Amino acid sequence: MCGIIGVFGKTNVIQTVIDGLKALDNRGRQSWGIVTYAGKEERFHSKRDKGHLPKFDLETLARLKGTVGIGHNRYGTAGGNSSRNIQPFFEETRFGGIAIAHNGNLINAEQIRESHLQSGVGYQSTSDTEVILKLLLKSKKETIAECLVDALKQVKGAYSLIVLTEDGYMIGVRDPQGFHPLSLAKKDGYFLLASETCAWSEIDAEFVREIQPGEMVIVRPKRIESSFPFEPSKCAHCIFEQVYFARPDSMVDELLVTDSRYRTGKILAAEAPVLADFVVPVPESGISATEGFSKVSGLRLKHGLMRKRISNDTRTFMEPSEALREEAVRRKYAPIRPILAGKRVAIIDDSIVRGTTFRVLVEMIREAGATEVHIRIASPPFKHHCIYGINTPSDKELLAPYMDIEQMRKYFNADSLAFISLEGLHRALGEDKFPASSRFCNACFTGKYPVV
Repeated sequence: MCGIIGVFGKTNVIQTVIDGLKALDNRGRQSWGIVTYAGKEERFHSKRDKGHLPKFDLETLARLKGTVGIGHNRYGTAGGNSSRNIQPFFEETRFGGIAIAHNGNLINAEQIRESHLQSGVGYQSTSDTEVILKLLLKSKKETIAECLVDALKQVKGAYSLIVLTEDGYMIGVRDPQGFHPLSLAKKDGYFLLASETCAWSEIDAEFVREIQPGEMVIVRPKRIESSFPFEPSKCAHCIFEQVYFARPDSMVDELLVTDSRYRTGKILAAEAPVLADFVVPVPESGISATEGFSKVSGLRLKHGLMRKRISNDTRTFMEPSEALREEAVRRKYAPIRPILAGKRVAIIDDSIVRGTTFRVLVEMIREAGATEVHIRIASPPFKHHCIYGINTPSDKELLAPYMDIEQMRKYFNADSLAFISLEGLHRALGEDKFPASSRFCNACFTGKYPVV
């Protein structure tokens, strides 16, 4: 679930790449990387590091000059959080240098990597992104674009990626199922690519359209070439992008994410009413759903949980261990006692994956004096690990496969617990004919994986 961006400009683009990556940090905060291209003589410049994107000094900005650049925010799902897995990756090829930034997860990467190692092909990382690079290098096709298509036809899974070439143009590709987003914009007559449309408002660019599933675009400064080189496939947009991962102000697969979440809250209120004095959102991911819940239920929305403004804030879901996730919850939220004390409180959030957040939050809200704590969740129970890019590598990390709703309620020490139905979630996303048809992957809720 990484964030990627590619930028053209008349002059140095480094600040635009940085600003775009900052807008996409909801997609990954484990590490970041930038590669720029400054023409045939100076060629490529790069910088990568772990952690959040820092404030760059003038010397670094000057060194990373170039009229085209790509960037990557990493949220590791394959290969661990080693420094050698920080993207974009760079390789010298028969076409010159290329850099690649990838968002997704390849489910056959290990088999391909092992085959390469057995045949004498070396790897510098454990990332599935390098598998794409090695396949591209081995291809005998005539152009970089053809080699990339040849490589991608050998992999299975989710990928949205941007390639920067020696000739100073970019290639953007989205897998045939369209698991994760990729969008196109223009700024000062130049084209840009990024994971989410929220990046465009941050850098004053004009959204053009989303890259379609199975589409490849060759992006030059002021023109693009579009093709669909893969066999058509049934769409399988990641439903968790709408539920949690995408930024609320992004347009993803023709849906404004905050509107999707508002509608889930409305349907959740109709399906699972609650006797409470008011509803409280878990900030910030639960706000839109809580607004919808409040609208239908008639219960007043009160901000009884404050999100602390701390410099090293991160999305709790992204923390790599249970202890760190629990610590992050306490570090991140503060119950407001004058609002909560003596009240029946219904807290609403987008999802429950591992259960860390609610186990700690209910305890904190009770300590603040609430007499009852009810939980309402705007997605179904997360029962199956994701193999397409969300960091849930096994069902053992999840709560729902091992507990029914009553057991979870007791585990959280809540007075009641309810989830939106699967049908209700799809209806909120405009799919009234579900389950007869759907354009979303909901394997995390159903275990029905569209690509295996």
